[in-house]
Amino acid sequence: MSLDATLASWLTLSQIPGLGNERLRRLLLTFGSPENIFRASVSELSQVVKPAIAQTISLGIIEDNLAATQHWLDDPINHVLCIGDPAYPQHLLNIPDPPYLLFVKGRIELLNNIPALAIVGSRNASPQGIRNAETFAQALSEAGLCIVSGMAHGIDAAAHQGGLRGAGSSIAIVGTGLDKVYPSANRDLAHLLSQNGALVSEFPLGTPPLPANFPRRNRIISGLSLGCLVVEASLQSGSLITARMAIEQGRDVFAIPGSIHSPQSKGCHALIKQGAKLVENVQDIFDELSAVFIGVGASFSTPAEHPLFAHMQFDPIDLDTLSERSSLTISSLSAILLQLELEGRITTLPGGLYQRIV
Repeated sequence: MSLDATLASWLTLSQIPGLGNERLRRLLLTFGSPENIFRASVSELSQVVKPAIAQTISLGIIEDNLAATQHWLDDPINHVLCIGDPAYPQHLLNIPDPPYLLFVKGRIELLNNIPALAIVGSRNASPQGIRNAETFAQALSEAGLCIVSGMAHGIDAAAHQGGLRGAGSSIAIVGTGLDKVYPSANRDLAHLLSQNGALVSEFPLGTPPLPANFPRRNRIISGLSLGCLVVEASLQSGSLITARMAIEQGRDVFAIPGSIHSPQSKGCHALIKQGAKLVENVQDIFDELSAVFIGVGASFSTPAEHPLFAHMQFDPIDLDTLSERSSLTISSLSAILLQLELEGRITTLPGGLYQRIV
């Protein structure tokens, strides 16, 4: 992908200090295009934005950043989309504050061709929360949904891992430039997403992990998606920002309940009290989205009942008890349970316990 005049103008505007989406929107309404903005005089620009910003715009192209972006675009998996580009995700056009520019690394077709669901939650998730995020994400991905999250520690990372195991794959919306990985511990995950899913940012290359960027990127996480599933969240969790934005954007919100004694469940319980759909298994999500999730046919139906479920209800059970009930050997059971876990139909618990979730 190369830089034409229009894209170069968009990239330059993205580098202007103090020029946020609202000021840029006013400039575009006044002058019609990025190229026309740069053709305008300082006095004309000053009627729309502050004189200091107008002066910066009049100085023209930021050569160093454009050269770095051009070099980045030499890799065929890297893309820059402006809001008028046919590949720009159509779902984002319907939110109040769509990004004017998106940097994408990976499978660009995921942005439009596959319906998506956001899965978010606590960075300090419990082991059960991590397992729930992975198994739900994998089951939803296998049903044809692309899993969208923010590549943070905890629930986000688990959701991406699960999503990458299914056909729907996964998209990470990040709060830095795509030439940086944050948190650095997720470097391997970022590589997997760039090869088999996608990484997306509205921030130019070189942008560091500034605190203000992460709440802002949440509107893209929810905006790309049909709905938002919150797996675990405290009352102060940033994932509740994503859930609130999803509500404002007219998306469905889902929440997995937990112990009344756990601080990591209180955010989910608050969402449920406010009208979020209580989720116990993936079918709860399928049922809610069936009216808008078009094109997957049988993938959206309830999985056939596995014979083992005649001996395994929704309470945790250990391997010896299950072997006794089913008359199956431990080795045979282990193979069956592994397959059911990969299908997102059971989860493993501490202490060698298993629990059915669908």
